[in-house]
Amino acid sequence: MPNDELMPIGAFARRSGLTSSALRFYADSGLLPPAEVDPVTGYRYYSADQVARATALRRLRELAMPLAAVEAVLGAGADEASRLLDEHVAEVVGNAAAVRRKAEVIKAAFRDAPGLPLAVLKGPVLADAVEQVLTAAAHEPGVPALTGLRIEADHEAVTLTATDRYRLSTRTLVPIEPPSRPWAGTVHGDELRSAVAASRRSPLVRLEALPDGIWFRVAGHEDRHCRLLPEEYPDHRLLLASLGEVTTRLTVAKDPLLRALEELPGERVGLHVADHGVSVTAADEEHAGLTLPGTVVGPELRIVFELTTLYPAVSTAIGPDLLIDLRGHDQPVAIRSADRGDLTTLAMPVEPGHSA
Repeated sequence: MPNDELMPIGAFARRSGLTSSALRFYADSGLLPPAEVDPVTGYRYYSADQVARATALRRLRELAMPLAAVEAVLGAGADEASRLLDEHVAEVVGNAAAVRRKAEVIKAAFRDAPGLPLAVLKGPVLADAVEQVLTAAAHEPGVPALTGLRIEADHEAVTLTATDRYRLSTRTLVPIEPPSRPWAGTVHGDELRSAVAASRRSPLVRLEALPDGIWFRVAGHEDRHCRLLPEEYPDHRLLLASLGEVTTRLTVAKDPLLRALEELPGERVGLHVADHGVSVTAADEEHAGLTLPGTVVGPELRIVFELTTLYPAVSTAIGPDLLIDLRGHDQPVAIRSADRGDLTTLAMPVEPGHSA
């Protein structure tokens, strides 16, 4: 007779969330043998101590984890189990991305109309530009368009733009071959990162637009597809066109400014532009700042930023020296290379003592 504290398989199934047939399968596979089997009837009984293992087993299988991997996780310590789970998730995500790409190839074969040739660009240049600009994108609930990168192509240039509404980055690339007609669309940011990473070692990348996405075609390699986001993109051109006149212009070395931002305590940073340079201080001014030499044209100005807004704007700039255009303590600041103007970032300041 079984122990009175043991549960028959039906009761254990209800406790664990596994079906009776699944419990028999896991018992036969050795993953979850019953605590006791009646030698006469063959009935299987389980203990309350086995509920936790059964629940973990069910959850792992819900992640489509193979039996061998499940056994390894259940037999591992917490750190090793976490590592094995991360490896499994990475494999599943990679497989899903591969399936999506293959599905896009199949769907493209169903279409009669060819895609619109957008441009031919140098692979490494395009990859760098996408990484630089996408730092300004954001995963914000209710505004999915902010996760994407806006691509606008005309006969003169291909312009990449991203914004989180506090920072806006835009870079202009001159194509080797321009499009036959103008085109604009917002491309899925995460898919775009993956596509350009694969194109980094390719001398040339051919961009081709379809109604639902954009193709990255590289000779001798698998084509990569990125979806378009259907949501309306913020009117960044209106913002750029409405900027006021520059009142103060600062030229400063990039690396010392980055180091000053990294070493400064607090979540906000104040810039005091005056005379022959800029003082970088904590926004509350309780901590001593660092004065950096630079060239200043125009009146002195104090301005405050969230560190999370200013730092990436500075770090992604091209070249050793920065040109920083200021229009007032409450107006967007333009940050770009002192000798190259194809990458520009606008950073929105905040009022001291108030949230962004």
